[in-house]
Amino acid sequence: MNRRTMLQSLAAGSLCGAFSRKAAPQSLQPPQPTWPENIARPILAYLESLARPDGGYGWGDQPDSHLTPTVAVVVCYTQLGREVPNKKIVAQFIRTHHPITGENAEAGRHAAELRSLIFEQIIGLLSLGEDVSDFHAQVRSWTKPSVYPEMYEPRRYPLFQQETLAVICRWVLGLPMDDVSPDLVAYFDSRRRPNGSFNNTPASDGTDGHVTNTHRGLVTLKALGRLEEKKRETIEWIRDCQLPNGGFTWQPNAEIGGIDDVAYTADALEALRLLDAAPADSAKCLDYVRSLWNADGGFGDRPGLASRPESTARALAAFNALQATPRSKRRPAILPKPLPSGLKPFTIQIEAQGNGSPIEAVELARALRIHLWGAKNAVPGWIERAQAIAGERKVPVQFFVSNEEYGTFIEVPGLGIYSHTSDPIWPAGADPGPSYANKGPVPWPEFRDRRIASIEKVGGRMTWQINDNEEWSRVQIDDGLERGCGYSAIATFHHSQNFAYMLPFLFRYRHLIPFISLQDAHGNEAWWWADELTGYRTIFLAAEPTWNNWLRALKENWVVAVRHDSLTRYRTRLLGGASGVQDFVREHEAEWKWWGENPEDLQRPWASVAALTPRDAFEVGRPEQGVAIRVRCWWEGRMQRQKPVVELVSLTVDGQAVTPEPVQRHGAAAAKKDAKSSKAAKAAGPLVDCYHIYRIAAPAPGKHVAAAVVRKIETNQQREIKVEFTV
Repeated sequence: MNRRTMLQSLAAGSLCGAFSRKAAPQSLQPPQPTWPENIARPILAYLESLARPDGGYGWGDQPDSHLTPTVAVVVCYTQLGREVPNKKIVAQFIRTHHPITGENAEAGRHAAELRSLIFEQIIGLLSLGEDVSDFHAQVRSWTKPSVYPEMYEPRRYPLFQQETLAVICRWVLGLPMDDVSPDLVAYFDSRRRPNGSFNNTPASDGTDGHVTNTHRGLVTLKALGRLEEKKRETIEWIRDCQLPNGGFTWQPNAEIGGIDDVAYTADALEALRLLDAAPADSAKCLDYVRSLWNADGGFGDRPGLASRPESTARALAAFNALQATPRSKRRPAILPKPLPSGLKPFTIQIEAQGNGSPIEAVELARALRIHLWGAKNAVPGWIERAQAIAGERKVPVQFFVSNEEYGTFIEVPGLGIYSHTSDPIWPAGADPGPSYANKGPVPWPEFRDRRIASIEKVGGRMTWQINDNEEWSRVQIDDGLERGCGYSAIATFHHSQNFAYMLPFLFRYRHLIPFISLQDAHGNEAWWWADELTGYRTIFLAAEPTWNNWLRALKENWVVAVRHDSLTRYRTRLLGGASGVQDFVREHEAEWKWWGENPEDLQRPWASVAALTPRDAFEVGRPEQGVAIRVRCWWEGRMQRQKPVVELVSLTVDGQAVTPEPVQRHGAAAAKKDAKSSKAAKAAGPLVDCYHIYRIAAPAPGKHVAAAVVRKIETNQQREIKVEFTV
């Protein structure tokens, strides 16, 4: 392969692993156009429809750019032999917009260092003829095998995709290999199977390979000068991944998730080309890739799926590997289903609080217009008590079970054992049976057929939270989609993270599985989770906010994850939803938004005033007799109190001024004893709860009113918050 073909292959590799032969990147020239104009024109038109004013390119439903689709578009231009418009501006965007560490980053961090995002920057800049020496030091720091956190993968196996980039990035940048640890080379050797394939777990476990990991492993061997090892066996294994429709799947005779996909197909083709081989049936493979071309000019991941810039780049890489182009005929456009009349937007909060004060949970639901409240790992009786209070106070909120089944580890052979993907929801009062928590690894088919099926049987669904291992995740999610029993929603907004921006492969499921927000409550009180409840939520469309209507919204993908807080710089970010759903949600913004005319003016309660009696078993500060008035003010901080935003000015009961007692609770041990002095508070640990309490041992019978005046410290504004109670 000549230098320009090498650049095409390396560029495509940023998205589909399409690496090929070594060349000196600094001397590469843009390839000459080889695609007919009538074929290239609609593809280029599709690509330019993704251009954004910030200088990069974005996904079709996102108003601004992201690194991954931007590099995908650059890859496509390179594959087509065309020059990228506004090259310098695009290059500057790529250089400065790493989604985790770059300008205006929203992705957040998780468990692994995602070197693939660095690799995308390198390949995108190389394709644009830019200097990439700024990346040398970071790449040279990758010398030894990584260790994955045990809480996510009990054997602590690193991610094969990310580990290969320690060698591949050196190779691409022309850096020496002499500082690569022998332990890292031994790690690669341990991941190669006798049949020549590679995978995430050691070959000694007897499992088979994955076509994507195999391709990356082969490129790593090429960089190390060892490509000829097990060449014949590897070619046969890759050829066996081809399906009767011409596309490739991830593993021969895959028992789970064995679907065709353009990514698997491009990986297989580039791996075979690297080994000077071809598919067993090149003609059928070409027909398969041609079947991915859509009316809008882009290519889908599978026949009939919507276009994406990443799948378009992979399809073009496949065409170049096959030395062919599409025919002029494209798939006809699929007209979106119109939304039925009578729909309205409603709010569901998934994995919100399931312990602490049910009174405050109900009042937060009222103030923030939360219609369905998912109680995470609720203590016994909490949901029932919260629902009873909502009924008494005529607050239109329905509480349901929304658990995170900590200690559940799911295994996909050869790819790993992972936690944080067992997050079920089901209606209150239902019983789907015991979870797999703390029972050791459970094979995915067993988890699917027993746990997920039992949850669906009682009207529940399973949501997918997070996993950095793309190959593991895709096999698991695809298998559920094909069988009709799997994940019904994918988490995106979560704390200070955007999983969809952190793990761009999730956009492959944009039209297949609803995207949701995940509140993921921690701590002991709903009140201290109010900023999370305010900053992001899940909107679903229905005639009424019932559980069955929520299930219908999931099925029809009438669901949108919404975020509007400091992370998005107080812009409204929407993710997911069937065609027309995002537009509908924006048009009805006044019915659900939680900010004022100023986008930075997030509207949430300043304080909670609750009248507690001895029967309020879940309430901190409840009296043994009589009534206690508890006032909690707004503080910054999610897991601990960091800075007061609002302070109590005065408290009256039936118009008479009273002096409440300040209470502070520090750390886990402080639940037994309140810290009264600053010295004691410092010794007790971080501040986890604080409130004022006024106890009335023998209140007079009848109606009473408690009124708290509170002050917002920054603006000096004051508000009065009242609660009525009857003795």
